[in-house]
Amino acid sequence: MNNSSWIEKLRQRWQLGSIFQVVVVLLVFTCTGFTIAFLKKPLLRFLFGEEAASSVLAAILYYIFVLPLYNVVLLAYGFLFGQFDFFWKFEKRFLGRIFSGFRKTKK
Repeated sequence: MNNSSWIEKLRQRWQLGSIFQVVVVLLVFTCTGFTIAFLKKPLLRFLFGEEAASSVLAAILYYIFVLPLYNVVLLAYGFLFGQFDFFWKFEKRFLGRIFSGFRKTKK
């Protein structure tokens, strides 16, 4: 099995021009994930206080609050790494899928 085949599949699926671009996109996802994980405890303490930061309700609300933050951080890293266009299109598709469930269907 060719070790680079999964990278080539990602390149084709994401319609990127090179393997290097795939690596940069994966690096952006990695940096975004680490940033959000790093911000979790301070964000929970800020939003819910020291005691409430470990409650189940706080955890649920955290995930509701973190989704928009994740998207903003993803676009920021995408911009810094020169891949803003890719991530802007990615975000539009992602948000379109989320909000398509809220649209009324025509009968």
